[in-house]
Amino acid sequence: MDSSEMRYLEDDDTPKMKVVKGATTGLVTGTIFGTIVATWHDVPRVEKHVALPGLIRTLKMMGNYGMTFAAIGGVYIGIEQLLQHQRMKRDFVNGAVGGFVAGASVLGFKARSIPTAISAGAALAVTSSLIDAGGQTTRVDNGKEYYPYTTKKRSTVEA
Repeated sequence: MDSSEMRYLEDDDTPKMKVVKGATTGLVTGTIFGTIVATWHDVPRVEKHVALPGLIRTLKMMGNYGMTFAAIGGVYIGIEQLLQHQRMKRDFVNGAVGGFVAGASVLGFKARSIPTAISAGAALAVTSSLIDAGGQTTRVDNGKEYYPYTTKKRSTVEA
């Protein structure tokens, strides 16, 4: 790789870019989750001055969940990156603190309840710690390479 390609890859891993990616991923995930949740609820009855009440309710739920997940993702990654920069360490503590702050601030503010803030922060901190302690991946590297095609050559004679 030449230096221009390396610079392109380095720009992709800046803390700001990670925060943007986290918030964007949260927005997309939350919007999809909001759509699913909206389908589980009863369709509102038709009102006199409201056009398409089901669509309006679905869009509101999609936006609500999308923005909540985006805020959690952005705050989580932002705090994690800030701690990583300040502590000069990359360990589970950064993720645990990021998870606690994200859960406590976003979900606690949304619920307007301190007990909810503490429990949401603790739940996200434990979840983040478990994922970080497990090697930060859901896949195990067994050394094999998998291709979407075969690497063996076919024989010219088909039997």
